Amino acid sequence: MTQNVLILGAAGKDFFVFQRLFKNNKEFTVKGFTATQIPGISGRIFPRELAGRLYPKGIQIYEEKNLEALIKKLKIDLAVFAYSDVMHEHVMHLASRVNASGAGFLLPGTKELMIESRKKVIAVTAVRTGSGKSPLTRRVVSLLKQAGKRVVVLRHPMPYGNLAKQAVQRFESKRDLVKHECTIEEREEFEPLIEKGIVVYAGVDYEKILKKAEKEAEVIVWDGGNNDIPFIKPDLWLCVADPLRQGHEISYYPGEINFRKADAIIISKVNSAKKSQIQKLVENARKLSPKARIIKTVSEIIAEHPEKIKNKKVLVIEDGPTLTHGNLAFGAGYILAKKMKAKIISPKPFAVGSIKQAFEKYPQIKKILPALGYSRQQLKELETTINKAKVDYVVIATPARLNEFIEIKKPWIKVGYEIAEKGNALKKLLKEKGI
Repeated sequence: MTQNVLILGAAGKDFFVFQRLFKNNKEFTVKGFTATQIPGISGRIFPRELAGRLYPKGIQIYEEKNLEALIKKLKIDLAVFAYSDVMHEHVMHLASRVNASGAGFLLPGTKELMIESRKKVIAVTAVRTGSGKSPLTRRVVSLLKQAGKRVVVLRHPMPYGNLAKQAVQRFESKRDLVKHECTIEEREEFEPLIEKGIVVYAGVDYEKILKKAEKEAEVIVWDGGNNDIPFIKPDLWLCVADPLRQGHEISYYPGEINFRKADAIIISKVNSAKKSQIQKLVENARKLSPKARIIKTVSEIIAEHPEKIKNKKVLVIEDGPTLTHGNLAFGAGYILAKKMKAKIISPKPFAVGSIKQAFEKYPQIKKILPALGYSRQQLKELETTINKAKVDYVVIATPARLNEFIEIKKPWIKVGYEIAEKGNALKKLLKEKGI
């Protein structure tokens, strides 16, 4: 007898898990996906073009909040957990809800999920969203290009639009961002790489994506999303750990897997953290991953004309997912504003629509505006919130260039950050691994 399966996801890893474990597998019938974390992604259909011959009508995507009712209605035998950046406690509460409803609960393993590549693969992962994966990816790619390697980045999926059209996406220029109708969240990840002349692949079907990437690369760099595990089996596994959220490396799923499996643990932001936070992180690394190399990095803030905001009233905008389900209260924009003695004005009184709701849902966000833009409506609400704010300057510290797709009617400056490590530790590590 076949088992009825419900895949619990957030429009990314869930589709990958389906394709690796359940597509064309007659032992199971996937009755649906659930959606959480990302607004506006439920109510869709995972299309038949991607679902395969066993699902001629595609597969329905439901709201996770109706989990118990779905298990009963769809006669589910097995619920499969397939999203990231949640506390261990959250995972087990979810498992308890599933088990109490009569179904089994599965956490797929790394061995059965990862795709093997014919090329060398470096995986950049993290213990939490916003730990510093993106600047580490840029640093690794830069070192590889300096060594004369042809490099392509495979980015963790963010398929929030037409899934059939997004099966395989290739980004080489900003025109491709428009072509694929990218959200702010996608632009935050793709844009900084494209601006450095790096080709990026993403989408839904990672077996096809990998085959295309292998045709133009000697080395593939996996750029993970949130704190997810790599989809491609790595020859070198890097994990970024954030000392500002010390303790999360052992309390969040699946980030702890990255922390335990990594060949090197990259401790980021050491110039912003306390010595006690860094030391405890080192102790946990030596305990949970004793063979891993420990590399400490500093975050170097890069700003366009920072003197403009000195002693001014400012609105600070940071990377959306980092502030929301990443639970981080501030980033590079906040640090720069403080350094320049600017007065940071809370966006809460000016927030509208889903932006206002985000402050209610994520109470740790107090004086920073998350750059949320999963839909045209949300982009408009973000634009309205920014322009209502009674400030002298806007500090744009999201990696995406917001001014290119929303109208900001106030003076603004752009802020970003890169990482640097002592003694060329990353370069030496790549050489040791023969990459």
